[in-house]
Amino acid sequence: MIITNSNAEDIGEIFSLYRVATDFQKTKNIVLWPEFKQSLIETEIAEKRQWKILIDNEIACIWAVAFSDPQIWGEQNADPAVYIHRIATNPKFRGQNLVAEIVEWAKKYAVDNHKKFIRMDTVGENKPLISYYLKCGFDFIGLVKLIDTDGLPEHYHNAEVSLFEINLSDTD
Repeated sequence: MIITNSNAEDIGEIFSLYRVATDFQKTKNIVLWPEFKQSLIETEIAEKRQWKILIDNEIACIWAVAFSDPQIWGEQNADPAVYIHRIATNPKFRGQNLVAEIVEWAKKYAVDNHKKFIRMDTVGENKPLISYYLKCGFDFIGLVKLIDTDGLPEHYHNAEVSLFEINLSDTD
């Protein structure tokens, strides 16, 4: 298993995994991801914020990171945190606890980037996903109604989000 930055050659596969994730979301009757703009992914790749797990030279999982997320985290955005977004897993590799691998990677990544928190969100109150993220080491912070969603992907508009956090001070 190798964790590395995604590159421009991965864009087709990234969008394929987003479509697969959206199809999976449809089966769970939860909020669906919109179709993301290619420019967003290109920017994340250029800024080295789009990541992938490779298993046997195949993309098993992708995600993006950010160091700021004020519209979702409000005043807490002032905390030094890394924010994980849009985890999508290749169905061939489901059930291999790849989010736990991302969490272990994120702990080192956060420390290397002088961050004290690892944070994530998911739209809505998806109880099975909340339970899974708790098993991966996150604390469930709660459900928050978003106020200012201008510029956020459309699935955040008029939405409540579940917030998750790992406080690295608590893991020492």
